[in-house]
Amino acid sequence: MPFSDFVSALKDNPYFGAGFGLVGVGTALALARKGAQLGLVAFRRHCMITLEVPSKDKSYHWLLSWISHHAKHTQHLSVETSYLQHESGRISTKFDFIPSPGNHFIWYKRKWIRIERNREKQMIDLHTGTPWESVTFTAIGSNREVFFNILQEAKELALRQQEGKTVMYTAMGAEWRPFGFPRRRRPLTSVVLEKGVSERIVQDVKEFTGNPKWYIDRGIPYRRGYLLYGPPGCGKSSFITALAGELEYSICLLSLSDRSLSDDRLNHLLSVAPQQSIILLEDVDAAFVSRDLAAENPSAYQGMGRLTFSGLLNALDGVASSEARIVFMTTNYVDRLDSALVRPGRVDLKQYVGYCSEWQLRRMFQRFYPDQPAAAAEEFAKQAVSASDQISAAQVQGHFMLYKADPDAALKNVQALIS
Repeated sequence: MPFSDFVSALKDNPYFGAGFGLVGVGTALALARKGAQLGLVAFRRHCMITLEVPSKDKSYHWLLSWISHHAKHTQHLSVETSYLQHESGRISTKFDFIPSPGNHFIWYKRKWIRIERNREKQMIDLHTGTPWESVTFTAIGSNREVFFNILQEAKELALRQQEGKTVMYTAMGAEWRPFGFPRRRRPLTSVVLEKGVSERIVQDVKEFTGNPKWYIDRGIPYRRGYLLYGPPGCGKSSFITALAGELEYSICLLSLSDRSLSDDRLNHLLSVAPQQSIILLEDVDAAFVSRDLAAENPSAYQGMGRLTFSGLLNALDGVASSEARIVFMTTNYVDRLDSALVRPGRVDLKQYVGYCSEWQLRRMFQRFYPDQPAAAAEEFAKQAVSASDQISAAQVQGHFMLYKADPDAALKNVQALIS
C-alpha cells in the first residue's frame, strides 16, 4: 500500500481520529527515545573510556601543555603568559595558546579523542584564587593504554622544559608550588669550600640515595638530615644549590618563621614534598632558641606563629614523617640551637662552613682567572690571609667582580677586599 493511502486510511479510522492513534504514536516515539538514551548510555559504558584530571592534580598543567601541542587547529583558545629565561639571564615574555573551556577534538595515534575542559565559576582555589577546573579525555574503546601514553608524553614534555635546570619550590598553603624561574644548574666546582668538605658531603648524600635497601633491611628510617653552620656569606646556601644541580634534584624552600606555619601544616608539607627534592630550612636559629638559653633569659626570642618546637621535632622524625627525604638546615649561630634538634636521627651530619682558608683563596683566584699563573694565586692568598683571617667567600667574589677583567688589579688591591 502506498504511504499516501496509509495516511488516508488512518484519517478515516474512527479509533485513530478519536485520539487512540495519537497516543500510540506518542508512546512509540517515547519508547524509541528512551531506547536511544539507554543505548547511548550502554555504548558509553561499554565502548568508551574517559579520564578526568582535576586542576589540583600535579599532571594537570603538564596535560594543558600537551594539549596545546596537539590541538593546534582549534579555534577556541585561551592565552597563558609566562616568562622565559635565556642562558644569558635575559628574560623575555612568552605567550602560549591553550584550548579554552569547552569541547575539542584531536587525532592521536589513529584515534579521535574528545577533550572537554570544564571551569567551575562557583568554585575557586582558596590558595591561588583561580577557578576550579578539570579536563576530561574521552576515547572510543576500552584500552587504558592510550591515556597512559598521553600522561607519559605530557610528563616527558614538561621534563624537557626543565632539563638542565633546578626547580625551586615554596610552600603555598598545604602544597608546594614552583617559585620563580627554574635556575640553570650551578656546577659543583663553582662553590669552593675548605679542602675535602664538599667531597665529604657529596659522597654521603650519594651513598644515601644509592642504598635504600640497606636502610629497609635494617629497619632504619630512610631519611637523612644535614646541618651546615658558620658565619654568613661563606657558601652554605650556594653549596646546597650546587648539590641539587649535581644530584638533579629540586629544592623546597621552607621558612620556619612563617606566621601561618602550624605543626599540622609543617607535618603535611614535609610528607608531600616533591620526589627527588632537597628540603631546605634556612636560618633555623631564627625560629627557636635553645631551651637552655630560654631558661637563662626568659625574654629570649621564642619563635613566631603557631609552630611549636615539639611540632618541629615530630615533623622531622615522627611516625608521620616521609621516607626517602633529604633535609638541609643552615644556621649562623649553632650555639643557639637546642641539642634535641641536632641530635643524630634528626641531623646525621654536621659541617662547619667558615671563613676562607689560604687553600680556598688560591682556588677561587684560579677559578676566576684561569689564565693566570699559580704564583699569582699563591701571592693573592698569602696577602689576603696575612691581612685578615675572617674573609668570607661572598667578600672574595665581590672583590673579583670589581676586577673581573684585571687580575693584576685584584692582586694589588687586596686591602680593598679587607676594608
